[in-house]
Amino acid sequence: MPARHVSRVRALYRRILLLHRALPPDLKALGDQYVKDEFRRHKTVGSDEAQRFLQEWEVYAAVLWQQTNENRQNSTEKVCFGAALPEEKLNDFRDEQIGQLQELMQEATKPNRQFSITESRKPTF
Repeated sequence: MPARHVSRVRALYRRILLLHRALPPDLKALGDQYVKDEFRRHKTVGSDEAQRFLQEWEVYAAVLWQQTNENRQNSTEKVCFGAALPEEKLNDFRDEQIGQLQELMQEATKPNRQFSITESRKPTF
């Protein structure tokens, strides 16, 4: 892969992880793990798939940035993240992607999430 492509991927990856800091802790943990897995999984894909992959994640980052800013401005309202997935996009997914999406939805909507997140505290001696 050209160095320009690699630096673009790394910059996007870092930007997404930084944007996740605005998410509630359980969603941040879930999102961070998902992003890490997806970027690893797509390390060796062909050029066309790499382009589509980057475009979709750039859209995700832009939407998350916009939602984060809107949530900051409307601090009295319930915080809301996410977007509906249009049916035409779903029709383009492979069976494996549909399965991943379903797993992600199940994990994100669990009442008792598997992640146990606690705020870091300074040790008391």
